[in-house]
Formats: sequence, structure tokens, C-alpha cells
Amino acid sequence: MTESSPDIAGMTFEEALRALEEVVRRLESGEVALDDSIGLYERGEALRKHCQARLDAAQARIERIVAGPDGQAQAAVPFDAEPGR
Repeated sequence: MTESSPDIAGMTFEEALRALEEVVRRLESGEVALDDSIGLYERGEALRKHCQARLDAAQARIERIVAGPDGQAQAAVPFDAEPGR
């Protein structure tokens, strides 16, 4: 399974979410052998962690939006920018 599966680290959030949904669908079907189920579960957990990391990074970037005196967004500060810049 892992030979034909795309590298998780290179997946977009949407690709990883679709792959995770497929893993869940296959596990819920009950038609997967025990050993394959364990491998699928491990892949699903890796996909879940990847999705969560992408969501956390997006949230952190959104929280770094700098608001002007009128409350409107003036600029976005890149997540990896040093504070005070």
C-alpha cells in the first residue's frame, strides 16, 4: 500500500483530507483484512496529523493579520516573520 500511496508531506490539505476520508471509508466497510486495517489506520493517523498541522498553520497566519485603527485589516504578517517587523 505504501509504495503506491503519495507522500503525505507533499499533499495539500484537500488532498490529505480526501485520502483520510478514503481510509475511513475502507476501514468502515469491514472488508479489509486485519493486517491491512492496521496499515490503513496508521496511514489515517498520519493523514490526520498532517491535516491538523496544515489547519494550525493556517490559523496562525490568520491570527497574525494586523488591524488598523478602524478595525479593518491593513496587512498580513507572514507567519514565519520575526515579531516587530
